[in-house]
Amino acid sequence: MTDVSNETEKTGDPLRFVADPKTISKFMQMFLSGVLFVLGGILSTLLLMNTWSLILLIVETHQTSGNEILGSIVTWFLYFEFLALIAKYYQSGLHFPLRYFIYIGITAIIRLIILYHDDPVHTLIFSVSILVLLLALYLANTKLLKRE
Repeated sequence: MTDVSNETEKTGDPLRFVADPKTISKFMQMFLSGVLFVLGGILSTLLLMNTWSLILLIVETHQTSGNEILGSIVTWFLYFEFLALIAKYYQSGLHFPLRYFIYIGITAIIRLIILYHDDPVHTLIFSVSILVLLLALYLANTKLLKRE
């Protein structure tokens, strides 16, 4: 607290401390961390709800198709991957590793292929998209781009 009063005494302007880029950055980082924590809680709740509905889908297999069950399983993995991304954000010094976004993208496209595989052109486009993401994942894991 004495640093704040010393800073104010030196400059004579109490707003200069508030407008300091380091102070703004610190407050924005705290806000972002808080919002991500809340988002993690929401995603955890949705993951538990999806787990319960997945159990009910498997028990009542006579009413649902295999594609719906498989789509629900992949959706469950998407929730799981987003939670892993948030956990990795806190573990890796408050930054999002690129490869986690690529994993999420690949999983989401696989879900699209499972649920909407009627049109061969769309399936081909989705498959090429997965190939592009795999190439990006390879590049992200090379020594040139790897940060960890």
